[in-house]
Amino acid sequence: MKFEFFIALRYLAALRRQSFISIISLFAVCGVAIGVGALIVVIGVMNGFSTDLRDKILGVNAHILMTSYSGGIKDYNYLADETMRVPGVVGVTPFVYSEVMLSARGGVKGVVLRGIDPQTSDRVLSLSRDMVAGGLKDLDEPDGAPGIVIGSEMAKRLALSVGAQVHLLSPSGRASAVGYRPKVTTFRVAGIFRTGMYEYDSSLGYVTIDAARRLLGFNNDIVSGLEVRVADVGRVARISEDIQRAVGSFPVVVRHWQEMNANLFAALKLEKTAMFIILAMIVLVGSFSIVTMLVMLVMQKTKDIAVLMSMGAAAGSIRRIFMCQGTVIGLVGTVLGFCLGLPVSLLLKKYQFIRLPSNVYPVDYLPIRLEFLDMALIGGAALLLCFLATIYPARRASNLNPSDALRYE
Repeated sequence: MKFEFFIALRYLAALRRQSFISIISLFAVCGVAIGVGALIVVIGVMNGFSTDLRDKILGVNAHILMTSYSGGIKDYNYLADETMRVPGVVGVTPFVYSEVMLSARGGVKGVVLRGIDPQTSDRVLSLSRDMVAGGLKDLDEPDGAPGIVIGSEMAKRLALSVGAQVHLLSPSGRASAVGYRPKVTTFRVAGIFRTGMYEYDSSLGYVTIDAARRLLGFNNDIVSGLEVRVADVGRVARISEDIQRAVGSFPVVVRHWQEMNANLFAALKLEKTAMFIILAMIVLVGSFSIVTMLVMLVMQKTKDIAVLMSMGAAAGSIRRIFMCQGTVIGLVGTVLGFCLGLPVSLLLKKYQFIRLPSNVYPVDYLPIRLEFLDMALIGGAALLLCFLATIYPARRASNLNPSDALRYE
């Protein structure tokens, strides 16, 4: 053990005899610990919120969306086969999209209607895993009535259950002698899903592609587009470019989830950065306490510093003594902060004490996700702030003149 570190530890051990300085040291440790603990919990919540929101969005929506310039895609089976040949693509399914009006005994509600292929949708969407009643297999028409799968919030609002009858009003009506008449088709509720996102659970409805075509008046060989799932969501931009080149002969637009939700995730990233900076100020307050403690310690240990210098200690050694003291205090505070923040985060993650109103937030609980890189950045930032706080007191101690300090002793 170098003598600088040994002396620094001896000074720290002797602080309990200087009550005022020891209190300041305690405040410094507590300030760093509270700041680090708060950073761990808040950054974990921000990561969890962003990841959970992404997973919910990608569960209901595909990673990549292919639509036509003309509003519909013909020969979509051939286009799907070409897309499946692109490396990284694991699933392709067609869809039909429109907005209709749903009428039931419990009231009337606007619905975003999506026609899907139950045979291939599982390769792209997580809808089957979100079902709380019924299933996609029940969308078929054994008794002639087409089925529809609706969200749990919509079912709750309209007092619907599996087997209930609803009416869908399509905008593709026809003119008559008494004016424009919308097309009305009766559907039965074949299933209810719950994603945890109020916006989706209250407005989405799924039917088969054939039922959507008949309701909307589409031709039998046309779909609104194709939905694509990839193996690695991080490479979705690169795979989108590969798909665009592979299907360049088709007049289609290829867009991926990062592009379609760029504003949302950019805002979440900015909020995470802002919260990191704001909460780092708590650590900064603790580091100011370290400055105060070290300055007072330098003033109190003036004779000791002069004796060490007269015995041959270099100015750099004196500087390192006080830097070691401040760094040790910062290290203790950082470790205590991790001991505080990690258990709190894990308890919140496991037991979900804090519930959120699902009609206000896109998730109904407080999600937590701890990432190693963020934990390393938090610990490194705390130690760096504490180290920077030691520079001024250490330089002041190293610039002390031994003769001046011992003149009146």
